[in-house]
Amino acid sequence: MKFLKTLDSKLFHDEIPAKPMGKYAHFITVRVTESYPLFQTDGELNKARVSAGIEDKTHISRLAMFKRKQSTPERLTGRELLRNYKIGDWEKCDYNVDFSKTTPDCILYGFAIGDSGSEKSKVVVDTAYSITPFDDSHLNFTLNAPFESGTMSRQGEVTSRINSQDHILPQVFFPSIVTLKDPTETGFIYVFNNILRTRHYGAQTTRTGRVRNELIGVIFADGEIVSNLRWTQKIYDLMSAAGKINPPDPLNENDVLTHANRAITELMEGECISHRDFLGESFDSLLAEVKSISSNETKLQAMLTQANTESTAYAQKHILKSSEKGKKGKKAVAPTE
Repeated sequence: MKFLKTLDSKLFHDEIPAKPMGKYAHFITVRVTESYPLFQTDGELNKARVSAGIEDKTHISRLAMFKRKQSTPERLTGRELLRNYKIGDWEKCDYNVDFSKTTPDCILYGFAIGDSGSEKSKVVVDTAYSITPFDDSHLNFTLNAPFESGTMSRQGEVTSRINSQDHILPQVFFPSIVTLKDPTETGFIYVFNNILRTRHYGAQTTRTGRVRNELIGVIFADGEIVSNLRWTQKIYDLMSAAGKINPPDPLNENDVLTHANRAITELMEGECISHRDFLGESFDSLLAEVKSISSNETKLQAMLTQANTESTAYAQKHILKSSEKGKKGKKAVAPTE
């Protein structure tokens, strides 16, 4: 069953291949914070000291959104949908505990279960960096835990439950390219839908973390394209030259998306790979078509069902049979005397 009319079927595989076949779908995404998320390790916000731009060699510190901070919430969104519509081995699949090895999540995003097998992720996400410097992108908050009365003291005793924590500010932008290797059409829509639907990133124990994903294009290619860092630096150069970066004021979203589109277009002109770009107006019709599928319950279930059929067929052919052969091989070994 074909779902997309705006894309040539030659861009996709008919089934998930066992070996890399040189087809890449790159989702060009700008992640926008809408509350006060936490992307942290060991209690501190993740950051990196890098050049401000490609042309501007000034060293600055940027907030970093590590790859797992991006891919984990998105794959959990897909798993949630599979459970909601009871598609495939949704009951058997327990994230990071017991993978079913057959669902679209397991096959596309990968899994590792010790000696029980593993599957390399076909979804590749790298660390994303804030366009603006660290100093202009975060704020320290003092946190407290008052008693039920709403005060910090009771019967003359003052609580010590006071702490401080750095939070990322709203309207901080993280350009991020999500790559799907060797996509089928439904695998492409599955990952596309996960990116569109995911709304919370960062520390899962907090009540904050609201992030919106603005997709500005999709690039099909026969290889990898530019890194998140280089794209971010190019955006910084363009916006700085246009006078659109004025700290401590937040960046204007329209300015960011306009320059992000221009930056990726100019960077792709310097690539040495074959690629087909859907950016600007050419992307609008594709985005509208994918949204028409994700927002229609009948179409969404049909897409998820077909994606599960493809992933299960792949698992039966390349994962489960290999596991069974391994088990039989171990049983056939006679004990040494």
